[in-house]
Amino acid sequence: MEGIRVKKAGRENPAIYVGQLVTVEHFELFKEELLNRINNLLEGSSGLPGKKWLKSIDVRKLLGISPGTLQNLRVNGTLPFSKMGGVLYYDYEDIQRVMSSNRKNNQLLKQGD
Repeated sequence: MEGIRVKKAGRENPAIYVGQLVTVEHFELFKEELLNRINNLLEGSSGLPGKKWLKSIDVRKLLGISPGTLQNLRVNGTLPFSKMGGVLYYDYEDIQRVMSSNRKNNQLLKQGD
C-alpha cells in the first residue's frame, strides 16, 4: 500500500495508508501545512511580478498593449527603460508609477469627457 506522509514540526510521522483511520489531529496537521503553504505563496507573489525588471513581452502582457504602443511609450518618454545586450528592460515600479499618474476618476471622465 502506498502511504501519505504527514509532517509535524519538521519531523515526519509514519505514513497514513488507504483504509487507515484518519484522526482529527491528522486533519489539523494537514490544515496547518496547507495554510502555511498558501501563506508562503501569497507572501511571495502579493500580486506583483516575481521580478523587478521585466522584458518587453512581459510588460505588454501585464498592460495588455501592442508592441507599437509600448514603443510609443518609450519614444515619448512616458515609460523609462534600460537596454542591455539588445534586450529592453522595464522597472516594475516605473510601470506602477506611470499607471498611477495616468489614473482617471470615473466621475471626472463623465463630466469632462
